[in-house]
Parts: sequence; structure tokens; C-alpha cells
Amino acid sequence: MISHTTLGTNNLEKAALFYVDIIAAMGGTQIYKSDSVIFWEFEGGSSKLALTVPFDGQPATHGNGTMVAFTLPNIDKVNEIYSMALKLGASSEGEPGERNGGAYYGAYFRDLDGNKIAIFHR
Repeated sequence: MISHTTLGTNNLEKAALFYVDIIAAMGGTQIYKSDSVIFWEFEGGSSKLALTVPFDGQPATHGNGTMVAFTLPNIDKVNEIYSMALKLGASSEGEPGERNGGAYYGAYFRDLDGNKIAIFHR
């Protein structure tokens, strides 16, 4: 039902360098790139992720309470992606570990523009 999720950025080139290995490690493939937007699609699904410089020319901002969550195939992949994101300059919003009484294993980080990302395995 959801076609794609878009994250705003104030520096598309810098954001692309941050996401390129992370998205590839999550099974994503870049399918489109222009001067203002990049799209990736993911194995086994129809939803996509886009990074874009805002069309209206105003600065990109992140929403309070807004988060994009990615399902990963195992706990090791959660740990790998979280570690990779921090090495690329992300800030931690919650280290990897069990959540909700052991219902799932997850971690949280903010990208270079402050967008909140959740990664988890259930």
C-alpha cells in the first residue's frame, strides 16, 4: 500500500555517502538518482526509500515523533547496520538490544540530517 518513504536532506551528496553501504547491507538497490533525489528499492517488497532535497527550497527538517523502521533478517544484521551507521556519523537513539519484554531486538539512530531510523528483527 505504501509506495515509498522520503527523508529530507540538506546535502544529497553527503547523505548518499552515508546511506549507500547501509542500504546495500539491508538488501537495497539504487533505482533512480537525479540532482535532487535518490530512490532505493528492497528485496522482497514493493516499498522504496527516497532521499531528497526539499522541492520548496526550504531547509530539510526532521519531525518530532517521525521515524522510519526497517525489518532485518537477524540480530547480527541489526548490530552490523547500527555499528556501520555510527561509524558513518549517525548519533545513537538506542543501542541494540531486546525491546518490549523480548518481543523484538532493535536499535535506533539518527542520520546526518537528524532523521530517526529504527532497525529491528522480530
